[in-house]
Amino acid sequence: MTAPSSIKQITIVGTGVIGNGWITRFLANGYRVIASDPDPEAEARTRDSVKRSWSSVEKMGLADGASQDNLIFEPDLQKALAQADFIQENVPEREELKRSVIASIDHYAPQNAVIASSTSGILPSTLQADCVHHPERVIVAHPFNPVYLMPLVELVGGEKTDDTFVENARQFYESMNMKPLVVHQEIEGHIADRLMEAIWRESLHIVNDGAATTEEIDASIVYGPGLRWALMGPFMTLHMGGGKQGMRHMLEQFGPALKLPWTKLEAPELTDELSEKVVTGCEAQTGDVEMEKLEERRDAFLIELQQLLEKYWPSANLSAGVNEKA
Repeated sequence: MTAPSSIKQITIVGTGVIGNGWITRFLANGYRVIASDPDPEAEARTRDSVKRSWSSVEKMGLADGASQDNLIFEPDLQKALAQADFIQENVPEREELKRSVIASIDHYAPQNAVIASSTSGILPSTLQADCVHHPERVIVAHPFNPVYLMPLVELVGGEKTDDTFVENARQFYESMNMKPLVVHQEIEGHIADRLMEAIWRESLHIVNDGAATTEEIDASIVYGPGLRWALMGPFMTLHMGGGKQGMRHMLEQFGPALKLPWTKLEAPELTDELSEKVVTGCEAQTGDVEMEKLEERRDAFLIELQQLLEKYWPSANLSAGVNEKA
C-alpha cells in the first residue's frame, strides 16, 4: 500500500527503546527522520541501536533509498518540528510529562501534521487536553517491541480527534507493512496490553505462591497457548476447541467454569521477596547469554514467524468489525 503523499518528513520525539525502534522502522522504509532528545548521549545510543537492528530490517526488506544516513539529530524541539508531516512521541510514560511535551509539539508543529503518541496506557483525550492549537490531530499509536519488526500498532483517537488524522495514520503505518488496529473506544491500556497485563498478574501470583518458577511459566506459554495464539488468538482458539459447534458448545460446556476461582486477577503486592524471585528466575533463564544475543535470536524468530503467519493466515484489515464510536 502507498503511504499518504502528504507524509514525507518524520520527526521522532524521545529516543528510548521504543523511539529507536520507530526510527529504525522509518529509516528502513526510506524516510528521512529527524530525532529530538535533550539527552546529550541520546544520539550515540540511537545510532548504535539502529546499527545493531539494521541486519534484521534488511532481512525483512528495505525500501528504495533506505539508509541509516537519513537520520538527523536536532535537540531543539522547535527546529526538529519545523517541517514535520508526522510526529511520533515516545517520552517516558509519565502523564504530566507527556501532556507537556505534546502541548509543545502542538504549538510548534505544522497544522496538518499527525501527532502520534506511543503511550501504552494513557488515554488520547488526556494527552490532547493541554493542546490549544490543533488537538484534533493528536492520536495514540501504540506499538510493540521490537517496533522495527512487530507489525501491530493500536490507533486510538480522543474526544477532540478528527477521524481524518486516524485514517491518515492508518494508511501510513499500513504502507510500512504494519497491522494498524483502529480502536474506536478509549479504554485504559488499549487492548493488547490489557490482555498481557492479565497474564502478567496471574504469573506473579503463581511465582509468589511457589507453584512454578519463571522458566516453567514461560514454558507453559511458549509450548502451549502461545503457539496457537500466534495464529488464531484466544477467541478462535476456543472456537475450534468446541468441535463442530464451535464457541456455542464451548460456552455451554465450560462457561460455568468462569465462576470458579482459578484466577486472582488483582496484582499481588510486589514485595522484596517476590521481586527477588522474579529477578533471579529471569537471570537464571538468561544464564551467561548477553542481551544483544537474545535480541538477535528473538529478531530472527520473529522474522520467520511472520513469514509463516502470512503463509497460513493472509493479511486482513484489522479495523474491520471493530465497534464504531458510541
